[in-house]
Amino acid sequence: MSAGPWSHAYPRIVVLNSLVARLPLPSPAARKAVGIAAIVAQAGIGVTGSVVRVTGSGLGCATWPQCQPGSMVPVAHDELHGIHQWIEFSNRLLTGVVILVAVLAVFTAWRVHLDTPRKRLLALAWTMPGGVVLQAVVGGMTVLAKLEWWTVAIHFLASTPLIWLATLLLHAFTEGDERPRWLVPPIARTFLVALVVLMWAILVAGTTVTGAGPHGGDTQTHRLDAPIETLARVHSGILVVYLVVLAVFGLTLLRTGASHRLWRRYGAVWLVAVAQGILGVVQYALGVPEALVSLHVLGSALVIVATGALWCGARDRGLPPVSGASAGRDAVTASGYPAVTP
Repeated sequence: MSAGPWSHAYPRIVVLNSLVARLPLPSPAARKAVGIAAIVAQAGIGVTGSVVRVTGSGLGCATWPQCQPGSMVPVAHDELHGIHQWIEFSNRLLTGVVILVAVLAVFTAWRVHLDTPRKRLLALAWTMPGGVVLQAVVGGMTVLAKLEWWTVAIHFLASTPLIWLATLLLHAFTEGDERPRWLVPPIARTFLVALVVLMWAILVAGTTVTGAGPHGGDTQTHRLDAPIETLARVHSGILVVYLVVLAVFGLTLLRTGASHRLWRRYGAVWLVAVAQGILGVVQYALGVPEALVSLHVLGSALVIVATGALWCGARDRGLPPVSGASAGRDAVTASGYPAVTP
């Protein structure tokens, strides 16, 4: 009987495990730093992508994965401004930085998993490089499609789940892998789920406003043929509903009680959501200036992070497992009391 494909892969996995096990165990502070770096990287590539768009550099590199036919780097071209080539090329180079951070997240989670099994943590970490590869492919398709507005929208929307997952990863580094226990009553859970759904609806609606707006990444790109005033009203209207639901969620917390930690996260959501709304109004009133577009994209990322932090704060997964090196001494339970051993 022939050996299956896993028979060849298994020894390699064993070797990789042994190599990763030789790495020093990351400290809690180092794990937190890696989680924050993952969020910054995923949000940052979205902001730099907006810079490419508002500067009209979306087709600065005419093809993908090469920048110009026959060259991976910008070349002198009569029909292309050099600055546009370098802006787009620099954004592609930043993808390499995002990949490095994603790989660092995987190895950090892997090393922690080998010390104390953390399957959920490891799975979240693997979404980082997987998502970056998917994002790069979508970006390449966007260039090959000559920046059709809907491909640009998909490119942006593909990055938003990665920001959400990076936020979950940060919290996974600092919490356990227990089955989540809700810290808010059922009615509050309903409003929290509604907040998450509305957040994604705001992001989708925002891409339609962008699609009909002036910043398409290149002067020759096709734009969404729809009245931008109507699209902007829909976009802002969903934000108003989001804020109303957020207020009602806060009232349920007042009635039932919540920790200071959860209240801080709730306040952070209000801060970034209101700031984002004000920025959107100012941006529209001023005729969508380039700098405010990129700030608005950054604000979108902050809303995702803040909403994700609120989601994680409303659920308890216990404390991180005690390191295998110190198991049996100073062990504590998720409640904070010393673990009782028979």
